[in-house]
Amino acid sequence: MSTEMQNEAEIFRGTTEGSTSFKDSRSVRGTPKAGMPAFVLGEELAQMAATDDRIVVATADLASANRTNDFREAYPERFFDFGIAEKNMITSAAGMAACGLVPYVATFASFSAILGAEQIRTDCAYPRMKVRVVGTHSGMSMGFYGTSHHALEDLGMMRTIADLTVVCATDANHLRAILRVSADHPGAMYIRLGRGRDPVVYDTVPDITIGKAIRLREGTDLTIIATGSQVRASLDAAEVLAGRGLSVRVVDMHTISPLDRKEIAAAAQETKAILTVEEHNITGGLGTAVAEVLVDLPRVPFLRHGVPDRFVEVGPPAALYAHYRLDASGLVAVATEFLGL
Repeated sequence: MSTEMQNEAEIFRGTTEGSTSFKDSRSVRGTPKAGMPAFVLGEELAQMAATDDRIVVATADLASANRTNDFREAYPERFFDFGIAEKNMITSAAGMAACGLVPYVATFASFSAILGAEQIRTDCAYPRMKVRVVGTHSGMSMGFYGTSHHALEDLGMMRTIADLTVVCATDANHLRAILRVSADHPGAMYIRLGRGRDPVVYDTVPDITIGKAIRLREGTDLTIIATGSQVRASLDAAEVLAGRGLSVRVVDMHTISPLDRKEIAAAAQETKAILTVEEHNITGGLGTAVAEVLVDLPRVPFLRHGVPDRFVEVGPPAALYAHYRLDASGLVAVATEFLGL
């Protein structure tokens, strides 16, 4: 990990133990590419579009914030900015898909999954249109902007929609992998991203299969099943716990729907306890999805960890992660308490 990315992780994700810098002095709009090392959305889609004429991209007045302007620079005739009209954008994308295109529509998760839920359900998922709704700045990563910009319910909403694939990107290379397999994936998709300052988990672009989790670390005492922004923090916590004599398995459950039930069953059979970790309300998201699998299996100690069922405070992202114990040190404390150590 570069020094620049390490600094970004400390400021915006709070994944480094002992981090005390909570200042976020940069605006979301117009943030330079160098300031968002995990946001390769427009760049990767432009590379894909070079050999795939079906790919088009749309946004809702946020081309700079989500870096889709990188695609616009390469293919201005295949880029559409709908302004602040997210619902219209999603419905129009369904129309494009009906004509054989593969549209990627990107805006904040609060304005795509939450505001546009009805359009995703009825216009995209129900007729199985190949629309890829990209929800950026998910969870509470928009800390200062408050509840209207937080997206802590999107996974719970999206995973209940039939025939909608729901995937969470972990870092830049993982996002590249998701985008590459998404072009020919059947039906509609919701792709959840963080704020673009996510620390590295995958040093290279991994081979992924939609619906199949990635086991990043082996262990027998505890399995941490994490998704998206919480994978790096979970790995860091597992390393600390290993130093205390605990064997911790870490699983990147990147696909929330369809869920990898086999990986969950393996954790229940092969490890002593399971902890789910997500930057999401503990109601309805990853933890609930895993619980729905575990209820049909022999009992194993299980804990859901995420944001309590409440609207979070307004503040710097790293301060919020620390407050809700979603940074590495917080996860160490949660796991230790859960295991009664």
